[in-house]
Amino acid sequence: MKLSFQALGFLLILSFIHSQAAELKYTFVVQETNYTRLCTSKNLLTVNGLFPGPTITARRGDTVIVDVINRGDHNITIHWHGVKQPRYPWSDGPEFVTQCPIQPGANFSQRVLLSDEEGTLWWHAHSDWSRATIHGLFVILPRLGTTYPFRQPDAEVPVVLGEWWQSDIQTVFENFVNGGGDPANSDALTVNGQPGDLYNCSASGTTKIKVDRGKTYLLRMVNAAMNNLIFLEIANHTLTVVGSDGAYTKPLVSDYITISPGQTLDLLLEANQPNNRYYMAAKLFNAQPASRFDNTTTTAIIEYSGNYTPSNPPVFPDLPAFNDSNASFNFTAGLRSLASAEHPIDVPLKIKKTLFYTLSINAIPCAANQTCEGPRGTARFAASINNITFDMPSTSILGAYYRGVNNGVYGDDFPDVPPLKFNYTQASGLNASLRLPEVATEVTMLKHNETVELVFQGTNLVAGVDHPMHLHGHSFYVVGAGFGNYKRSRDSLNYNLVDPPHMQTIAVPQNGWTAIRFKANNPGVWFMHCHLERHVSWGMGMVFIVRNGKASNARVLPPPPDMPPC
Repeated sequence: MKLSFQALGFLLILSFIHSQAAELKYTFVVQETNYTRLCTSKNLLTVNGLFPGPTITARRGDTVIVDVINRGDHNITIHWHGVKQPRYPWSDGPEFVTQCPIQPGANFSQRVLLSDEEGTLWWHAHSDWSRATIHGLFVILPRLGTTYPFRQPDAEVPVVLGEWWQSDIQTVFENFVNGGGDPANSDALTVNGQPGDLYNCSASGTTKIKVDRGKTYLLRMVNAAMNNLIFLEIANHTLTVVGSDGAYTKPLVSDYITISPGQTLDLLLEANQPNNRYYMAAKLFNAQPASRFDNTTTTAIIEYSGNYTPSNPPVFPDLPAFNDSNASFNFTAGLRSLASAEHPIDVPLKIKKTLFYTLSINAIPCAANQTCEGPRGTARFAASINNITFDMPSTSILGAYYRGVNNGVYGDDFPDVPPLKFNYTQASGLNASLRLPEVATEVTMLKHNETVELVFQGTNLVAGVDHPMHLHGHSFYVVGAGFGNYKRSRDSLNYNLVDPPHMQTIAVPQNGWTAIRFKANNPGVWFMHCHLERHVSWGMGMVFIVRNGKASNARVLPPPPDMPPC
């Protein structure tokens, strides 16, 4: 079986002719597939034998039915990242939060309800670390009769950024969990499943994007990497951001982009340079001092059509330094909602619920029979929100909540503010006792339609690092961000309440803060977590339960009959 992503065409778009919202059907077969990359032949878990997986294409407001058939040898769940699933959390996907996993040999027909999303989203596994190879794009086109709020592109191109381990990813995950330290670094970054010609043995498979001079291309990009933010640039070209996380943005022209794990970007590329070959290059952004990470660069090639003698090697871009925090922050801070008459926004102005959540890397002392590969070899790494390390239950929180039979599955006492106040971003000398978190399964209850302001505050406990925070079931407005400790009397005065970006994943800067606002208008159980897999595996997650409203159309819909059992 040939698994080349390019061989399928740059975008797997099916054309659906319908005058109103349609119901579309896909089949996802999860299976082990033999795959060769970086001179290594091995089996990996895929969907329909593809890496990256198939692109789902629908229109705004459609319903998509995906029959997930698990023919692999591991439990699996699938999450439709950025799809709000109004009143229907049953198909949202996070393991043991909204469902029990699909066991080997079992099936689950997932109903994906689109609402106001438009642009590029993605789907991925949400169990263990299976999303390393189980992921793909989710393209949501405008309704028929409408079009993009920017120049119609001449073609559309998927750009899926990922990470590759030569070792089996399940083995990487198990060693990481059992050891209590950092996971093994990936062996390469990838573009559309290919590491590029700067890595050994992969030159022949380098992703090539062929363009015609004078044409405009819409790049539909997702960072599907497991543990890293990414800088990306195309030599001698600028990129224009026109969308992020399934919502349109004001055009933002930049020489480079920063994209965090889980985030999507819609980018216009104008092929306006002399005929030649130009590198699209991507490398990790990592501002943490003395940390271990994959400091290599993945490449694709932008190749102009025509007869000419190309540069050899292709022209290379001048990427920001791997630890350039200002470059990363400034790009993200430049995003603005389109906020037009056709694509209005609704930023909550009167806030009913104010939350302040600290994001920390913690250390838990080792028991006598445990392996200790964490700080100083005497502790295991953990991560927390408001000093609570999320303890994943062994059954579905949503199922327990919907049935009204909790039986100790979760508590509803997640704190609105951190239990201890301290200088969160102090450079050194923080009391070691602050590093010890509470391990618990607590949720925050929100009233239906309650307006929420949530300030994420990064801390320097054990280590300060960027945290790409992702909220399920809702989009939020990013109204402010900065470095250092958040101070409401000062920082709230500089909020953008006019055209803040509308997102589901936002990178909270290292030793900094980010303020978001949203309306809790989607009843159900919704996970919120860091999208760095090592952090969520360490426990940087929590759950919002949005209560039912009074009206019949403001209540959680009943579960499907084929919900997977635990």
